[in-house]
Amino acid sequence: MSEKEEKQGPLTELDLYLKTGSHIGTRFKTGDMRRYIFKQRKDGLRVLDVNTIDKRIKIAAKFLSRFEPAGIIAVSRKTYGQQAATQFAAAIGAKAITSRFVPGTFTNPVAKKFIEPTVLIITDPESDGQAIIESVKLRIPVIALCSTNNYLANIDLVIPINNKGRKSIALAYFLIAREIMKEKGLIKSDAEFSKTAEDFEYKLKEGSEEREEGDEERSTERRPRKMGEEERFTERRPRGMKRFTRGKGKQDRKPKGKRTVRKDRQRRY
Repeated sequence: MSEKEEKQGPLTELDLYLKTGSHIGTRFKTGDMRRYIFKQRKDGLRVLDVNTIDKRIKIAAKFLSRFEPAGIIAVSRKTYGQQAATQFAAAIGAKAITSRFVPGTFTNPVAKKFIEPTVLIITDPESDGQAIIESVKLRIPVIALCSTNNYLANIDLVIPINNKGRKSIALAYFLIAREIMKEKGLIKSDAEFSKTAEDFEYKLKEGSEEREEGDEERSTERRPRKMGEEERFTERRPRGMKRFTRGKGKQDRKPKGKRTVRKDRQRRY
């Protein structure tokens, strides 16, 4: 990092990363993400370093500013990341792909929603795996928000951050969009950026309660799965259905009638 960047200081107050839960990981960790883990809490959750998060967001924004906005694609299948990706694309003039990623979007020119990207930013390598697969075929760089349970295969630039909380995802996309605008000279200061971090945040539906810090991570937490690894399918019996046994039950046996013996086969004494 240059002296100029060191004098600039962090992109925002470091306490804001803590308030949004950006530093909270999961109970699982992969070998790829081990270098970014700061410590482990008593409840088993891994904790990320807020200074590293801030530095990585700076690097990502500076890297993306070198590309034309029309070629930047933000992908998020996660519900909490869809609003952030949409607002990010609208702020810098990029494109966003939310919900399900249709195979062939990048590689099939005949597809209805065919797009030719030059760089990709994704919310979660696990849920956005299809976009990564197609970006590898096109040999385009991939930037990813990664938590402690993610694998980093085919990821060119990692932003170690909580990618399961709606506030942390919103803050990451907000800061990246603002810094891109500053790098391109479209705004001169943070105050000139018209959007706020709340604009990037997923709005909870009426009647739904706000989850406590860390609950969002625990609810979606599971064993880390490598990209392309198939889910194991376990067939479950419908409720009330008995387990299959080889022998027939009493209710399945045919009632025994009077046995009849042919005359030619009757025993003679």
